[in-house]
Amino acid sequence: MLRRQRIIRDRIHKVVDGALFALGFYLAFALRSNAESIGPWLMQFFQLFGGTPEIQAFRHFAWYVLLTVPAAMILLGNYGFYNRPLIASRRQTILCLFKTCTVLTVGIIILMFLNKEVLSRAVIMLFGVFSFLLVLLKEEGVRWWIRTGLEKGHFERRLILVGTADDTHSLRRQLSERERHGIRILAELDVNESSVDQLVEILHEQSANGVVLAARHTFFGQLEKVIHACELEGVEVWLLADFFKTQISRTTVDDFYGRPMMVFRSTPEMSWQAVGKQLIDIAGALLLIIMVSPIMILAALAVRLTSPGPVVFKQMRSGLNGRPFTMYKFRTMVTDAEQRKQELAAFNEMSGPVFKVTNDPRITRVGTWLRKFSIDEFPQLLNVLRGEMSLVGPRPLPVDETRRFDDLAHRRRLSVKPGLTCLWQISGRNDVRDFREWVRLDLEYIDNWSLWLDLKILFRTIPIVLMGSGAK
Repeated sequence: MLRRQRIIRDRIHKVVDGALFALGFYLAFALRSNAESIGPWLMQFFQLFGGTPEIQAFRHFAWYVLLTVPAAMILLGNYGFYNRPLIASRRQTILCLFKTCTVLTVGIIILMFLNKEVLSRAVIMLFGVFSFLLVLLKEEGVRWWIRTGLEKGHFERRLILVGTADDTHSLRRQLSERERHGIRILAELDVNESSVDQLVEILHEQSANGVVLAARHTFFGQLEKVIHACELEGVEVWLLADFFKTQISRTTVDDFYGRPMMVFRSTPEMSWQAVGKQLIDIAGALLLIIMVSPIMILAALAVRLTSPGPVVFKQMRSGLNGRPFTMYKFRTMVTDAEQRKQELAAFNEMSGPVFKVTNDPRITRVGTWLRKFSIDEFPQLLNVLRGEMSLVGPRPLPVDETRRFDDLAHRRRLSVKPGLTCLWQISGRNDVRDFREWVRLDLEYIDNWSLWLDLKILFRTIPIVLMGSGAK
C-alpha cells in the first residue's frame, strides 16, 4: 500500500476509534445513571466498586472525555495499533487494545483521585470494558469487510512488473518478504524482450490495475511507451526511476514499501473525497432501496405477469479496469432478445461498438414503461452495495462491446467504477449518436471529478427520471 493511502486509512481509523472511546465513556455513565431502574444487581455492582448511586450531570465529566479521546489515539499509536498489517492477527489486535484500555482506566482513576472527584470507579472500569468491546467490534467488522473485498477482488492490487529481469526479480522478492495482503503479481515483463502490445494484451486479459516500472535510465525510451499506453488505459503506473512528460496523467511522488516512487495517474486519486464517495454510495444505495422497494415489488410483479421469462435480467458488463461483473436489471425485453440482436444490426443508431435502436421491437409493453422512468435500473442498487458499481460513474457496457473498442483511449472510461448515472444521462442521451461524444463526456467526468460534481449529477438526474425524459 502506498504511503499516502496508508496515511488516509490511519486517519480514518483514528477518528473512528476516538469516537468509539467517547461513546464507551458515555455508555458507562449512562448505565450508572440508570442502575436503579435496570436492577438491584447493577446497584450492588456500583456500590461494590465505590461511588454513590446519585445521578450527576454527564457534562461535569465531559472534560475527561476530551482528555480520553486523544490519549486513546496516542496510546494505540505507541502500541503499534496503526502499524499493523492490513489484516492483523486477532491476538495482536486484542493485546494492543487491552494495553490501551488498561492504561487509560488506571490513569483516569489516578487522575480522579488526585482531583478528588466522586465519580464511581465502576464507571471507569465499564468505560474500559465498553471501549475495548466497541473498538474490537469495529476491527472485526473491518476485518470481515476487507476479507470479503479481497475474496471478490475489490481491494486487490493486480500488478504487472516491467523492467529489466534483475530489477523485476528483486522487486518481487522484496514484496514476497513483506505483508502482501491485497497484492498479486500478474506478470513480469522484460523491457528488453517484451513489447508494449504484449503489456496491453495482459492489461485487457488480466484486468490489471497497476503497472510497476523498475529499470535503469538507459531504458527510458521503452518505459515512456509503457507509460503512454497505461495512461490511455487509465491504469496507474508506479515508476522506480525519473519521470517523463505525460499527456494526461498527473505525476505525484510516493513510496512503495520504503522505495521512492513516481505515480502517473490519469484518474481521480484516493482522497477524503473518494472516501466520501464510497460512503455516499453505501448510504445512498441503502436509502434508495428502502424508498423504492414498493415500486420494485410492483415492477417485478408486472414483469412476471405480462411476459414469460425471468424477472431479473443478468448480463456480464465491464467494471473497474474492465473486470467483468454481473449487472442486474428488470427484464424489459423478450427472452430471445440477444439472439434477435443481429436482425436489428442494420438499424443501429449509434456509431462505434454500442447498440441503440428507437422503438426496439424486442421491448415488451411493460418494459417500455419501466425504461421510460428508469425503473429497470433499480436492481443495480444491489451492484452498488456489492462494490461493483457507484451511484455516479460511466455506464457499464457489455463485455463484448468493450472488446470492440477501436480506440485504446476509449478504455480510460473503465478506469473508474461504472455508475447508475453520469454526464451522458443528464446531457440529453437520446441526442448523442456518436460513441466518441459519449466517451468524451465520460472522460470529462473523470478528469474533472469531485464529490460536488457527483452530487450535482445526482440532483440533476432526479427530475430526468421523474419526467421520464431521454430514456429508450
